[in-house]
Amino acid sequence: MTPAARVQAAIEILDRVQAGEAAEKALTSWGRRARFAGSKDRAAIRDHVFDVLRMWRSTAALGGGETGRARMIGLFRAHGQDPAELFTGQGHAPMAMTDVEVAAGDAPDGAAALDLPDWLAARFAEDLGERTHETAEALRTRAPVFVRANLLKTDREKARARLAEEGVETVPHALAETALEVTSGARGLIRTDSFTDGWIELQDAASQAVVEMIPLGDATRILDYCAGGGGKSLALAARVPKAELFAHDADPGRMSDLPKRALRAGATVTCVAKPKGVYDIVMADVPCSGSGAWRRAPEGKWRLTEARLAELTDIQAHILTTCAKLVRPGGALVYATCSLLRAENEAQIDAFLASHSDWRIGPNRRFLPSDGGDGFYAACLIAPD
Repeated sequence: MTPAARVQAAIEILDRVQAGEAAEKALTSWGRRARFAGSKDRAAIRDHVFDVLRMWRSTAALGGGETGRARMIGLFRAHGQDPAELFTGQGHAPMAMTDVEVAAGDAPDGAAALDLPDWLAARFAEDLGERTHETAEALRTRAPVFVRANLLKTDREKARARLAEEGVETVPHALAETALEVTSGARGLIRTDSFTDGWIELQDAASQAVVEMIPLGDATRILDYCAGGGGKSLALAARVPKAELFAHDADPGRMSDLPKRALRAGATVTCVAKPKGVYDIVMADVPCSGSGAWRRAPEGKWRLTEARLAELTDIQAHILTTCAKLVRPGGALVYATCSLLRAENEAQIDAFLASHSDWRIGPNRRFLPSDGGDGFYAACLIAPD
């Protein structure tokens, strides 16, 4: 496919997203119909679609409309490119721009310039203060790719050297001692021997930093209560290989790949349907808005509502109360989200401590996308002896 044909495909997919279809579904449906498209074509089209999703409001303003075509015109303008170079009408290219389209479009302002819904822009300003603009700006760009050096098999420098031999260039990242940011060769990562042999795992740098900040001490029983795919379970196993590590999720299907991943990593993780007894450490990376990871899943920015946020905060409070009962005296409950919003972070900890006055707060930190990784929040809550 030509670059212009890829733009036309992205336009068609974006029109389906505008009509309410999920982006992944729209991309998959297009891919099934377009058997002629190669892997590079599909990757380029996906990049176009997700670039627009990150900048949904500003591309509409710059393009002068809310169609996929207008937003792609706006995307090119945002990047300082003349869309007319690809909108030629030749072959499978989008039809040539009309005089109206050439004249249309305005610089976005306010919440549109931040690429946030109005109500979320107000929340960001209240919660993030002077860091609002840099945070919103970071969410408008593609996320870096990170890997974690698996300490059960190697260290960061050895993993970096091996990846370089396989054509993947990386640099150490300051957020975590195991973090490597991939600077080239990211699309081939999972085909490397480094990945196949379990030397590395794909994991955001801030997510790795959350695990590093947990005061594990001499913990022998650890529970990852909201394990999902198990990334943090594996990172915990690498830090304390002699501890018993258990993984639980309300939807066990999310953990379906964890046994295979653990085997590759050389880790021992036991998946449990119902946690039993008490644990030295309970990790709860709770369901949340995902606002800290909207670079990776930008649709969430536009689909989140105030009502859904209220539902999520109720779920989070319930999980905190449930997990507190699973922590041994003197143990730690680690609450984490990939959210930027105070309602899901500091406000939850304040409410928990208000109703559990004998608990105390230990290490805690808010990570912002402008720090390099995804947005995360983590707080270690220490149980009474």
